[in-house]
Amino acid sequence: MHEFLYAATIYLLAAVIAVPLAARLGLGSVLGYLTAGIVIGPVLGLVGSETRDLQHFAEFGVVMMLFLIGLELTPRTLWDMRHKLIGLGGLQVGLTTAAMMAFSMALGLDWRPALAVGLIFALSSTAIVLQTLSEKGLMQTGGGRSAFSVLLTQDIAVIPMLALLPLLALAPTASFNEDGSIARAGDHGDAAHSSTMSLVEGLPGWGVTLVTLAAVAVIVLAGVFLTRPLFAFIHHARLREMYTALALLIVLGIALLMTLVGLSPALGTFLAGVVLANSEFRHELESDIEPFKGLLLGLFFITVGAGIDFDMFLSEPLDLIGLTLTVLLIKGTVLYLLGLLFGLKGRGKWLFTLSLAQAGEFGFVLLAFSRQQNVLPSGLADRLSLVVALSMLATPLLFILYDLLSRTMGESDTQEPDQIDEQGPVIIAGIGRFGQIVNRLVQSSGFKTVVLDHDMETIRLMRQFGFKGFFGDPTRPELLHAAGLKEARVLVVALDDPGAAARLVAFARRERPDLHIIARARDRNHVFQLYAAGANDIVRETFDSSLRAGRYVLENIGLTEFEAAEAEKVFYHHDREAIRELAQVWDPNVPSAQNPAYVKRARELEKDLETALLAQLEKRQAEED
Repeated sequence: MHEFLYAATIYLLAAVIAVPLAARLGLGSVLGYLTAGIVIGPVLGLVGSETRDLQHFAEFGVVMMLFLIGLELTPRTLWDMRHKLIGLGGLQVGLTTAAMMAFSMALGLDWRPALAVGLIFALSSTAIVLQTLSEKGLMQTGGGRSAFSVLLTQDIAVIPMLALLPLLALAPTASFNEDGSIARAGDHGDAAHSSTMSLVEGLPGWGVTLVTLAAVAVIVLAGVFLTRPLFAFIHHARLREMYTALALLIVLGIALLMTLVGLSPALGTFLAGVVLANSEFRHELESDIEPFKGLLLGLFFITVGAGIDFDMFLSEPLDLIGLTLTVLLIKGTVLYLLGLLFGLKGRGKWLFTLSLAQAGEFGFVLLAFSRQQNVLPSGLADRLSLVVALSMLATPLLFILYDLLSRTMGESDTQEPDQIDEQGPVIIAGIGRFGQIVNRLVQSSGFKTVVLDHDMETIRLMRQFGFKGFFGDPTRPELLHAAGLKEARVLVVALDDPGAAARLVAFARRERPDLHIIARARDRNHVFQLYAAGANDIVRETFDSSLRAGRYVLENIGLTEFEAAEAEKVFYHHDREAIRELAQVWDPNVPSAQNPAYVKRARELEKDLETALLAQLEKRQAEED
């Protein structure tokens, strides 16, 4: 027991010291976790043999992360991504495998182990990349979405890779498990722990296919028909921890089912997340799973750092660093060319290239399996494991390089708009101070919003506080249609540029005569422009706050709170009617002060306001008498 407590204390202490320091220095949490692992492992030697076992446990953080990502993607969105999943992702895996295989053969390897090396380094780190993209608010950028598509394709590709590796064995020599028993051809080494539990073992090919499809069907049907009654049943217990228990049960149960049929548990939970993306329990599941995901991913990163073999590294540092840089260069070149081929530009292209240039955690799984199946000799496998770890360690540095390139390019660079994968009843165009308050109120009331803004820094800041938004010019028709303009019920226009706001209102009114449009106006002239463009409700940005300040003045010069509130109400309604009447005589080509009809009507309406306020006060006094 004391050994467990000692190890837990060391890991947690390293995390709570290193991660806040890394975050404060702007290096990101991933680099903090990796550094903490290096310090407590190779440097100080505070942890040792338990690191590998902990790493297998911590890999469940990747499973939970993909479940949460699935919750953000509806089936329709996933279908829309099919071209990138098959085209971009498939080309990345194929071309990177070929390039790494050619490099390995140039170093003298036979084509079979060279192919295995190519497959291993075709994969990237799902855990590090997605965690960093989320932290930096880059998931919804063009480069971030492309990187996610490739990572998902890579996770799917692990399954055929595991099936192919035994065919590449150098010789039919038996290999052994850690307990000394002879390993079967179907064992997955460290990844599967030689588990005897399987639903497909011994079945013919068609039987394995049927069972696998049945397992996928069970996940889909359970997500559609069983989650609602399960949550209703748990709700009656009135215990908050039961919701957490149910969320964990869903993830662990699906992961177990996928393992029993020989599929990746991460892919199974991702599928479940997609099925539940439209469920009313989505936010509940997210809040319950998020803390476990964060802790397990942090533990996984620490174990990667702690598992680096520094003795081997110090014995041949230049060779290992050279191999690592070569892997980054080869993968980066392939990714850069694919980015050009698929139309990525500017920072999106560099984000795609730099974020996926490393090897990934599934590389450790394939290396262990390759060694067990006698595809790679132990000495080579050990060196490659160190190269995989070093490349993963370099990933946060590549993101820092991306940040430097972004600042060099400047905000005026041709930043591609985000791919909008959500639609809702309310579209908010512009998320400055005004739009933020509207968005928070509507979302807090249980309604979904789709936020658009052309300021990338504002969108990133929103994402850091947990609010989703999409970068792009809200006045562009294609972005509005992607956000669901045809089905939306309300459009809120809160753009800073008065001309852009009027153009957006006019376009939306032409496209949707039945749409309710609420617009923010800078001043009265802007109000008139928006009315002419077709807005239903117009709010002047300082009107309500000024009205409240005026009410406070009345309260402190002799009126009661009720009298001041009534005066505020009268003024508000009169001003709304006055604006509508003045809009009829307003001429955009003539200044208001030089428009006789406008000035005359404004004076008449001002007298009407005084009369209405006096009448209200007299009525109140009569009631008191």
